[in-house]
Amino acid sequence: MQNAIQCYVIADEKFLCTHEGAIVLLAEPEFLDLRIDLISRFSLKHHEGHEVHVLAIAPTDIPGFQWLGLRSFLEFLSEPEFQTAGRALQILRWNTDHQFCGRCGKPTVQHFHDLAKSCIACGIDFYPRLSPCIITLVTRGDECLLAWHKRSKVEKYSCLAGFIEIGESPEQTLMREVMEEVGLAVKNIRYIESQPWPFPGQLMLGYFADYEGGDIQVDQNEILVAKWFRYDQLPSVPSATTISGRLINAFVQARRNNKLTI
Repeated sequence: MQNAIQCYVIADEKFLCTHEGAIVLLAEPEFLDLRIDLISRFSLKHHEGHEVHVLAIAPTDIPGFQWLGLRSFLEFLSEPEFQTAGRALQILRWNTDHQFCGRCGKPTVQHFHDLAKSCIACGIDFYPRLSPCIITLVTRGDECLLAWHKRSKVEKYSCLAGFIEIGESPEQTLMREVMEEVGLAVKNIRYIESQPWPFPGQLMLGYFADYEGGDIQVDQNEILVAKWFRYDQLPSVPSATTISGRLINAFVQARRNNKLTI
């Protein structure tokens, strides 16, 4: 089995894992030994360069294993490992969501060459969808603005983020989202880095922005609390495996080194 292709096994958007909580990569013969019906299969390139397969099955109990969602691994996987697992999850989600044509309603089939689903009737192709988003850390001297979002089940403060709308530039989205979510105007917007994010399928574009004016007025539909925090008095924040955590860490390091800008 040394040269056998390794496989992620996913059911209901959860990964097959050991009881200790590690994602399992089964060799092909090992999966066949489980005698489980396969729903779909795709191949992708592993972050180490070799091919791996993504296998979708119906939810079922497998002795000796457990099922865990990808969010469980945010603070434990390296960024390359997380991106590979995220790509696997997004490919299966895309395949499930595009069994039928969105134009005419007829069934789709796998494209002969591309990672796409093709309508057998009208010929339109459906590629995996990627939604661009901005995420920004707004700063004011030694302080940064962090928010506790409603979607977070625990009290953890993060950067502001939002989807780019049709006809907007990322910078326009950033200014709109900050104003809508916390009522502040910003300036000196600068791009830092990006990160693919599989919840459900975003490309996060990370920015810093400087506070320009206004008082915090929280949009209660999305945010529970938003506050200014000194770089050396931060609350619980996301890990450095996330772009939000990296933006915050970069700000902290800059202030510790007495840098005025990042």
